[in-house]
Amino acid sequence: MLLNCGESIHMTFLYKGFLSEKECDHLINLARGYLQKSLVAEGQTGINIVSKDRTSSGMFLTKAEDEIVTDIEARIATWTFLPVENGEPIQVLRYEQGQKYDPHLDFFGDKYNLQFGGHRVATMLMYLSNVEKGGETVFPMAEVSFSSLSQPKDDSWSKCAKMGYAVKPVKGDALLFFNICLNATVDSKTLHGSCPVIDGEKWSATKWIHASNFDIPYKKLRRILVTKLPSQSGEG
Repeated sequence: MLLNCGESIHMTFLYKGFLSEKECDHLINLARGYLQKSLVAEGQTGINIVSKDRTSSGMFLTKAEDEIVTDIEARIATWTFLPVENGEPIQVLRYEQGQKYDPHLDFFGDKYNLQFGGHRVATMLMYLSNVEKGGETVFPMAEVSFSSLSQPKDDSWSKCAKMGYAVKPVKGDALLFFNICLNATVDSKTLHGSCPVIDGEKWSATKWIHASNFDIPYKKLRRILVTKLPSQSGEG
């Protein structure tokens, strides 16, 4: 899908069968026992907070957590032409009936998050399960540039998915879109959301990829935080 992006072109790609069924099930099994309430980054400070706009549960895997995760991360880097070290760890998400993520942008407006490799240049959504109804990824501000990409929608689409361009979650498929235009400006038309699940449940995995190395500044901050923890020696 090609969308107008200011004076540039915004690119969104759907890769059918990016993950195998085994890989989808493996990511779900890694995450299932560790899910917590999903958070959002507060717009000014970048601090993660609970929000009514995002009602799913999720967790972050460790980079290169096992051979399967390593293979998936390498495949993402190959498809996006962006190096593994620019990516955040994969976040696995579960949406139960009625749960959703209201339309939002993935690039940052706060200095805190920009220190970790700059803007999130690209977002990759991997669908780990089929959904009986609802749970579509919707771009409410998208203007489709070519008539061949017009999207007729019947009653199998949720009401939420009928405002703009939408993608149904299909197990194994992956959706890639770039949050930065070709002219290096942020793209507000990448506003996107996860429609409420109506029937069934939705599992997905997200990979955010930054403009430069994410790992080095992130690991540096974690080392600083660890050194500031109070000593536990001598405590009962």
